[in-house]
Formats: sequence, C-alpha cells, structure tokens
Amino acid sequence: MEYNSQVKNRIKRVEGQLRGILRMMEQGEDCKDVITQLSAAKTALDRSVGLIVSMNLIECVRDSQESGENTDEIVKEAVNLLVKSR
Repeated sequence: MEYNSQVKNRIKRVEGQLRGILRMMEQGEDCKDVITQLSAAKTALDRSVGLIVSMNLIECVRDSQESGENTDEIVKEAVNLLVKSR
C-alpha cells in the first residue's frame, strides 16, 4: 500500500505533539495539561489508524472485485485490525 501525503502529515503532527509532551514533562508542566495533550495525541493516532485501515480496505476490496475474488475475508481482516487498535 502506498501512503499519501495526507496520512504522512497526520503522523508527523502526532510526532510533533509527542515531542511537545516530552518537553512539557521535562519542564515539569502540570499533569492535567500533560494528560490533555496525551489524550489529543492518542485521538490523532486512533484516527490515523482508522484512515489507514479504510484506505487499505478500499484498495483491497477494489482489487478483489476486479479479479472476481470474494471480499468477505478482506472486510473481516479490516474489522479485526480496527478492533486490535482499540
């Protein structure tokens, strides 16, 4: 699967968030602020996982349909990936 710039930029933003969180921890920032930022980073990662799985699912289903294969297993695998990420 090829990852587009939108997905890569999402991950780069999360990377920046994590660096900021580490900086906050090193500076002794309030724990509520650190937790708020950690929660935001986690949400961003969760959304990125969802986007990547959905992009992959679309690509795999399209390929399977073109070759006349059954798509049931591909959909099940995608659902399992989403469940694992939770």
